[in-house]
Amino acid sequence: MASTDGAERAAGNAVYFGNVANYAQVGNDIEDDDGGDDENEETWEEMEAEYDSFLTCLFCNQNFKTMAVALEHCKVDHNFNLSNLKSKFSMDCYSYICMINYVRREKISSEMLMSFKEPPWLNGEYLTPVIQDDPWLMFDFDGFESPIESRSLTPEQNYHVVNSENGLVTLTEQHFAQLQHKIKHLTLQVQKREEALSLATEQIHKMKAVTHNLVCNEAVEDQEMEKQVKKSKLLGDNGYFGSYSHFGIHLEMLSDKVRTNMYRNAIVNNASVIADKTVLDVGCGTGILSMFATSAGAKKVYGVDKSEIIFSAMDIVRENHLFDKIHLIHAKVEDAALPVDSVDIIISEWMGYFLLYEGMLDSVITARNKYLSPGGRILPNRCALYLVGISDTESYDNFVGFWSNVYGFKMSCLAKEVIQEAQIFNMPGTTVATSAATVLNLDLHTATIESTNFASDFCLECTIDGRLTALCGYFDAFFDLPNSVVLSTSPKSGKTHWKQTIFFLQNPLNINKGSVINGRISCKKSADDDRALTITITLEGHEKMEYFLP
Repeated sequence: MASTDGAERAAGNAVYFGNVANYAQVGNDIEDDDGGDDENEETWEEMEAEYDSFLTCLFCNQNFKTMAVALEHCKVDHNFNLSNLKSKFSMDCYSYICMINYVRREKISSEMLMSFKEPPWLNGEYLTPVIQDDPWLMFDFDGFESPIESRSLTPEQNYHVVNSENGLVTLTEQHFAQLQHKIKHLTLQVQKREEALSLATEQIHKMKAVTHNLVCNEAVEDQEMEKQVKKSKLLGDNGYFGSYSHFGIHLEMLSDKVRTNMYRNAIVNNASVIADKTVLDVGCGTGILSMFATSAGAKKVYGVDKSEIIFSAMDIVRENHLFDKIHLIHAKVEDAALPVDSVDIIISEWMGYFLLYEGMLDSVITARNKYLSPGGRILPNRCALYLVGISDTESYDNFVGFWSNVYGFKMSCLAKEVIQEAQIFNMPGTTVATSAATVLNLDLHTATIESTNFASDFCLECTIDGRLTALCGYFDAFFDLPNSVVLSTSPKSGKTHWKQTIFFLQNPLNINKGSVINGRISCKKSADDDRALTITITLEGHEKMEYFLP
């Protein structure tokens, strides 16, 4: 009997060793697509090399002599995985440098860093090192592939002693952990390739549809193109609502004390307006505005949001014992069916960058037309959009001038592309160089969906002698109530998560105090994405400039 058991174990082990060998070969085949063993070894050697100065952890004060030890510390003690972050944001060396400086300057936690949906550091203000000769900035990030994870198993690690008896296989903890790690690594690679394949397939379908329409000029092709447009819009909506499903963006908004306190003051300090009223919260998110409304005595609040965060909002409402006061609906407000025919008040934090970015104004207008009772209120009830001139040579040189000399090489062609994309960051009030010009007034009670597309002349009076390097867009939101409130995103007001929208000039202008700059601005929804904006600015006597807010 003993000899039979031994034979069974031997047979089981033989089969298992063969499977391990095949499994390892599959892993090697996949990994070979991303680089050979020589490249991994070179990266590993660099990570093991000692630096002349200590590497200080990105998230605490511990110091290390090698990058490998520093990264392992960050991964174990702070749950920071540089390899995952590189894959998530398709980071290159430029993005990596900005990320390091962003973490150094903003002193954010690793949890917040790993939770971002989009990298917030991709602008010129994070190109300047925070720490002089920071060893993290000297790391060859382009060659980084997380060598700890990508190195092949040694021959000894390919084989393990296991038991196979009565249909059960027993593994050592070390062996099991290695297999789990390998499975996770391969799964991530397969997932990445599947996503790339899915994107390529989608693009091929779109190309086929466009080609078909060009060749066959018939009504059926027009219908097919209309379907493709609707499909594209659906994909865009899914991406938009998906971005609001993660807690990270809500943490950013709720941490914006200017924004949140102004809404709370407008609602709670005007309880006489809210009490016993029915309220609709458009894009309710975590439900914070809905809960403010109940604090002001609202009879019933209906919160509508298409993103998955609404399921967390339901838990939040229960946790605060407000489930009898707040009714949450998971839907776009355009598609939602409220259990009432009308509401007395609509509240919404719909404003985006440059006021109109993200296109949520359309949803508020739809809700107004569909549900607001005659004489009802919208909070905020009006908004104003402004332009002001900026004189900030330092940010211009860091962001635009940077490309004229990149480690001794000219990359001026990239500067032109950089200028075309409007930038979002906080401008100090001291950089304001002109008076402000109102380019759009929005009355939420009368605005239409076409209000997003506008054109306006403007006149800026210079308040300093110096150089005009950019125009800056910002907005104010007005709550015209018995206790009125103004939420401002001006450079001269408190910082908000909206920051300001910066339009860098291709060629800075010399200005004198008292001189006047005349211009015209036009804004319209992007043809490719109706949540994005295309903005054209013409300054008198200068070339027209076109900017994108994608």
